[in-house]
Amino acid sequence: MTEQHSQQFERGTDGPKVIVVGVDGSDSSLRAAAYAGGLARRQHALLAVVYVQPVLASGAALGAPVAETTDEIAEDLVAQIRQATEQNKGIFDVRWEFHTFRGDPYSGLTKAADELKADAVVVGASEQAGHRIVGSVAVRLVKAGRWPVTVVP
Repeated sequence: MTEQHSQQFERGTDGPKVIVVGVDGSDSSLRAAAYAGGLARRQHALLAVVYVQPVLASGAALGAPVAETTDEIAEDLVAQIRQATEQNKGIFDVRWEFHTFRGDPYSGLTKAADELKADAVVVGASEQAGHRIVGSVAVRLVKAGRWPVTVVP
């Protein structure tokens, strides 16, 4: 009798194949993207760059075109990433994709990591003082315990 092995998806078997990095334009998130890009290159993994567009309550914007503003931020981030990629061609040969999700950063990154079947998540350390009390996105991702999380200072 021969054994049959099922073809199931298994994370982390041959090194990471999809690395999700959260970017929001902050210096720490751009350092996280650079770190994640190097990791993706060394591991021959896909780098999934994720920007989470904030969704504000209807009255919070006071008439400001929030969707347009966050779309502009996303477009600017894409331009920054493309420029960095062009400057480093050959040195920084990595497959990458850019994704946008809407919501709060934790929920957006969680959804992105789940949908993209992430093997690892990389984020920049919070630059906001209040996060030391409430808990940063990075801490919440670590506590979720679903992927290895790297926090880049």
